[in-house]
Amino acid sequence: MKEGKAFHISQMEVLNAYKAVKANKGAGGVDGIELEEFDRDWKNKLYVLWNRMSSGSYYPKPVRGVEIPKKNGKKRLLGIPTVEDRVAQMVLRNRLEPLLEPIFLDDSYGYRPNKSALDAIATARSRCFKMKWVVEFDIVGLFDNINHEKLMELVGKHCQEKWILMYVERCLKAPIVMPDKSLKERKAGTPQGGVISPVLANLFMHYAFDSWMARKFPNCPWERYADDGIIHCVSRKQAEFVLDMLKEQMLRTGLEIHPEKSKIVFCRRDNEPVPDGVETSFVFLGYCFRPRLVKSGGGKYFMGYTPAVSTEAARSFREKIRTMIKRTATTDIVLLSQVLNPIIRGWMNYFCKFTPSEAYQKGINYVNQKLVRWIRKNHKKVNRSYRKSQILLNRIALSNPKMFYQWQAGYMPM
Repeated sequence: MKEGKAFHISQMEVLNAYKAVKANKGAGGVDGIELEEFDRDWKNKLYVLWNRMSSGSYYPKPVRGVEIPKKNGKKRLLGIPTVEDRVAQMVLRNRLEPLLEPIFLDDSYGYRPNKSALDAIATARSRCFKMKWVVEFDIVGLFDNINHEKLMELVGKHCQEKWILMYVERCLKAPIVMPDKSLKERKAGTPQGGVISPVLANLFMHYAFDSWMARKFPNCPWERYADDGIIHCVSRKQAEFVLDMLKEQMLRTGLEIHPEKSKIVFCRRDNEPVPDGVETSFVFLGYCFRPRLVKSGGGKYFMGYTPAVSTEAARSFREKIRTMIKRTATTDIVLLSQVLNPIIRGWMNYFCKFTPSEAYQKGINYVNQKLVRWIRKNHKKVNRSYRKSQILLNRIALSNPKMFYQWQAGYMPM
């Protein structure tokens, strides 16, 4: 660091932050500068940013509001910072995360190093075998409603660096440019899309939920991923009490439990009678937990309680495949495979982890069927004959088994 700077921020940590932002890709912000343009003059831009951050004169630009559709037909508002502001936020995140990670509890899985949604699913699966009752909960607009004053108190509790506190607060208060171009001041929330938002949300939820659960209900294990979570209970009475207390706790912290997405579930196994007025399935992180016929290691079948790809997740995948095939509009199957493979790979790597047979039936089989229809449409010699199209796709798969990701994994067309 050069002499005369107010804050001890090294040029190297700004450079490392930029490398992380660049690796994560993402769209540009309100200034219209995309990563490619920023990269052409990255040395000068990073020097200016470092200089401003080190001297205390850095102020983030407004974030760009982008609406994305939700599963229920409504829209979620993301706040996209500029590339420069994402770098600044990464500097802050890289300083804060090592301070906060040691206090976070093991069953908080969202946006944390060396933890994943699949880890949460695996833990939930194991606990559903041991405890027959589950409280499923979802928090309404977590990233939009976090109280700034309470959040800054928590950040200050674990970090005494003046410049970090100052810049975190400035990032929180940066206004948002709405899709209609109007400028909206932000008095609460840490918008999804911000680099620092996940760690700040986890800090808030650590005190609002995680540590509260550990104190109040030490015998009720839980898994939480950002605003989505489940709590395991030993009885219906306990589950009802926990849900009531959770609603009150969230209100005390300025948050709200989603009335429609939160419920009590009975983890039914071995054809047990189902108590009146309760459901026997829930969806957590795209996986549907419900009673299923499973095969034991000894070859015997029994009714277990297992996760598999949810109907909504499978429907979304099929829609994405259908859209990409239509949008690509190519007669080159190699090009088509290059477009589809990243989508197929990501989906299979996630949803084939548990009960892969349902992932095949609801998703992968559909891809192979769409490829048959694609061949039928684009190869005139087999046009109007579905069976001939199947045979041709089979030949292509046998001669080029690495062309499509599902073929590499053994899911060949029939």
